[in-house]
Amino acid sequence: MRAYLVSSHDTSPDLTEVDTPKPAAGEVLLQIEACGLNFADLLMAKGTYQDTPAPPFALGMEVCGTVLAQGDGVTEPAIGTRVAVFGGKGGLADQGVFPADLCIEVPAAMTAAQAAGFQVAYGTSHLALTRRAHLQAGETLLVLGAAGGVGLTAVEIGKAMGATVIAVARGAEKLAIAKAAGADHLIDANADLTAEVKALGGADVVYDPVGGDAFAAAVRATNREGRIIVIGFASGNLPEVKPNHLLVKNISLIGFYWGGYLKFNPKALTDSMAELMDWYAQGRLSPHVSHVIPLDQAADALDLLRTRKSTGKVVVTP
Repeated sequence: MRAYLVSSHDTSPDLTEVDTPKPAAGEVLLQIEACGLNFADLLMAKGTYQDTPAPPFALGMEVCGTVLAQGDGVTEPAIGTRVAVFGGKGGLADQGVFPADLCIEVPAAMTAAQAAGFQVAYGTSHLALTRRAHLQAGETLLVLGAAGGVGLTAVEIGKAMGATVIAVARGAEKLAIAKAAGADHLIDANADLTAEVKALGGADVVYDPVGGDAFAAAVRATNREGRIIVIGFASGNLPEVKPNHLLVKNISLIGFYWGGYLKFNPKALTDSMAELMDWYAQGRLSPHVSHVIPLDQAADALDLLRTRKSTGKVVVTP
């Protein structure tokens, strides 16, 4: 079978013929229908992500596929079941093995592309806004990178939770996508972010997958007792925090890493995903996939993330 393999962190990943894996105890073998890409895939290829496995490994953290075989001790999901799973790696391939207990059955109405890109993006925003930031109806949520893979879901989930959402993105096209997801106010990333947000009454919660200068501007626009959720650093720049600003305004700075819950509280993830799937079934969520690209063009798909030319999710299909 084919797999988009990282053989070394010093060389570029490459599409390679490899042996089809066999599921070990507690695992299932999936025929992969689609793999959702994440910014973390770019970091894993370079060996700079916090959970980068040792090479060789196939990139691709989350997939949708059909169960082909079960390892020892596995009874569910049954062979033939269509599931989504976050495995952390192995998704950019024709087939792959993944933990059975992390597999979630996919609703019939959900496409493979939607399901493959659902877990990380929606799971990140939902758990960050509910469990960590405790976003309340009537509060103002500021979303940086609002047209990106996780940012767009934060806009959608924030609206579903009853917040007023300010979306920040670069250019009219991306802002229009954020507006379609439910954003109440739109700010171009090139504008004076602090002044624009203050003019709208400031932010009670800031959702930041960008970092850099945007983070510093958002801090200045955060209201007293506001909460700032650090999701990631797509800008490539880790911002510096001035603790006296946090102190004077009683601001909480909150770190959030969705994948970390797999190790210390997986139930938080499964409970969150169950609620999200229920919201999807009710028609409250509309996953946005901007690009669906074949496996033999995986390098081009990753480049869309690197150059920020995508909106919503980029999905690769074998």
